[in-house]
Amino acid sequence: MSVAVTAVSGQLGRHVVQALERADAAQPIVGLARRPERATGLDIDVRPGDYADAQQLTASLLGVTTLLLVSGNEEPERRISQHRNVLDAARAAGVRKVVYTSVQGAEVGTAFSPVVQSNRQTEADVRNSGMEWVIGRNGIYIEPDIESIDDYVAAGEVANCAGEAKCGYTTRAELAEAYARMLTESSRDERTYRLHGRPLTQAELVGFINGAFETDLVYRSMSVEEYREDRIAALGEFFGTVIAGIYEGIRDGVHDTASDFEEASGRPHQSWEDFFATLARDRVKRRGD
Repeated sequence: MSVAVTAVSGQLGRHVVQALERADAAQPIVGLARRPERATGLDIDVRPGDYADAQQLTASLLGVTTLLLVSGNEEPERRISQHRNVLDAARAAGVRKVVYTSVQGAEVGTAFSPVVQSNRQTEADVRNSGMEWVIGRNGIYIEPDIESIDDYVAAGEVANCAGEAKCGYTTRAELAEAYARMLTESSRDERTYRLHGRPLTQAELVGFINGAFETDLVYRSMSVEEYREDRIAALGEFFGTVIAGIYEGIRDGVHDTASDFEEASGRPHQSWEDFFATLARDRVKRRGD
């Protein structure tokens, strides 16, 4: 069985390749990337994989049995058509199973909802593709909060519109372990899994950050409108609006749900205590170096 992973120049795709290698070093793995030269450091066959080029995708997927389709990051309507290109190419190349990385979120009522709706359309396309399928609905990545630590320290706070609601966060490394199992084990076929760890409030998240980085941050709740204006100023109209929509969904309780991670991956999601303890050890080690 050969497995192909799209978007291997990105972080999630790279993590999935590494998880597959740990699971079965003898299994042939193909990586697809829009710009293969950017998929450095991977000891696999990397082929061209531009979601907008169906003919190229078909050629790159020849000989592949199972495909992980990592959701694209284009605007919603374009994303739907590009995902359909991948599915059409997979069928034409003889792929038998497709696994799709979808998202959790409010399907209506927030600025993130159009993105969620586009993912739901691709989920429907996957189910109707004629191939075996599995769908993962990813929780919110926690890594951007870690990557923003310098900005948080400069501001002395973490501020957003999530309020006191809980969010089912996850990490790319944890998702990769789940997707490796979903790609290689047929017992997980024809299922849709919510993939996240124990839901956290923003205050809990800030507490973990303070413990790991020896900071003294506080959490401040903003209105949706204030946060949208803040994110647009920092990130531009499209991404700023989307990020504000995600946090609006958190505020509305959409991301406080039961997780299927253990069923999908065969083990519990890493605890946040362990995750942040690892960050603290890494920080101490770097300081010692």
